[in-house]
Amino acid sequence: MPAIPTCLFPPIQPTRHGMLQVDALHTIYWEEVGNPKGIPVLFLHGGPGAGLSPQHRRFFDPQQYRIILFDQRGAGKSTPLGEWRDNTTDLLIGDIETLRAQFGVDKWLVFGGSWGSTLALAYGEAHPERCLGFILRGIFLCTTAEVDWFLHGVRWFYPELYDEFVAPIPEAERADLLKAYTARMLCDDPAVYWPAARAWSRFEGRRVFLLPQPEDSASDTLDLGVGRLESHYMANGGFLREDQLVQEVGRIAHLPCVIVQGRYDVICPPLSAHRLHQAWPGSRLRMVADAGHGALEAGIAKALVGATEQFKRSGRFD
Repeated sequence: MPAIPTCLFPPIQPTRHGMLQVDALHTIYWEEVGNPKGIPVLFLHGGPGAGLSPQHRRFFDPQQYRIILFDQRGAGKSTPLGEWRDNTTDLLIGDIETLRAQFGVDKWLVFGGSWGSTLALAYGEAHPERCLGFILRGIFLCTTAEVDWFLHGVRWFYPELYDEFVAPIPEAERADLLKAYTARMLCDDPAVYWPAARAWSRFEGRRVFLLPQPEDSASDTLDLGVGRLESHYMANGGFLREDQLVQEVGRIAHLPCVIVQGRYDVICPPLSAHRLHQAWPGSRLRMVADAGHGALEAGIAKALVGATEQFKRSGRFD
């Protein structure tokens, strides 16, 4: 983890938290933070499968915002961990609506980064009448080209990580790494899926930040959630039509949006943020010159906090 940016609000504990059974298989963890009479904001974590961090509560002024966060299906404290069955974008959107009704929220600001930006856009386009606006970071539109970049294109920048990622896969299967990894991670044998999940998670995690960071000790929760669910969603195109999120952006184009993007993001390269901004004329694009993908990189965190502060004052982004 990098040093925690000083621009974040102080650490805060949830005022309420709990578990919600959303179907016969999945139960999701949720928490509420801040002012129960404040501006409702929904936080959507990345991955899919990465889960929540206590730092995620700190992008918002707790005196002015009612902050609602949850671990998506198969992630974090939600159960079963890493469960890919009955886990699709439409089902996640349904979970969001279930939470919105549970909390009695009419409309909320939607905040999401990386896969969280994908889900934020998909949710907004499905339910524009429930959204006040969007704060999006590290845009991922889940197109074929982006998935190919994630798996293969990045070797132009991190060839040593790519070699490590490819090494466990027999040469005969390397022409389709996504298929090879998905087959291993979605099997029922722990001796097969654990090594694959750890390799996938490390392959992503070591290129999140622009500058090298001390590596955390291994987290089985993160590895299994990210490895299984990212491969599952990528193998299914995010359960979206190709380029659906850009094609349907007109459904939310009347709402305020700020896009925060690291110039040197090698997980979700800037082209996707640029394309979204072009398709959404009223959006604001904040290109952070000295950052990669991480929400806790100083420049990105500053831009995100600046966006939440501006929205609380004026309900828009300039």
